[in-house]
Amino acid sequence: MKEKVRFLGLDVHAETIAVAVAEPEGEVRSLGTIPNRAESIRKLIKKLGPAAKLRACYEAGPTGYVVYWQLAELGVECEVVAPTLVPVKVYAPL
Repeated sequence: MKEKVRFLGLDVHAETIAVAVAEPEGEVRSLGTIPNRAESIRKLIKKLGPAAKLRACYEAGPTGYVVYWQLAELGVECEVVAPTLVPVKVYAPL
């Protein structure tokens, strides 16, 4: 049986984190914005857990790797993605 995993997308800013989740069945939805604080991240993971069934990612930026280390401490696998490696759709002129 395939493991059911929830994927978290995090848009990390100095004061806030916008959170989206992709459910195992395919539904993708915004969970809103939380404060960029360790306690807020802990509460989010507790609400969405168990941590072993969560995967997270966010774009590397000036906020550094603090969120990565907080998630790792909570048992959540997290990838920090370099902005230059994020694919973009090329639009052809009409």
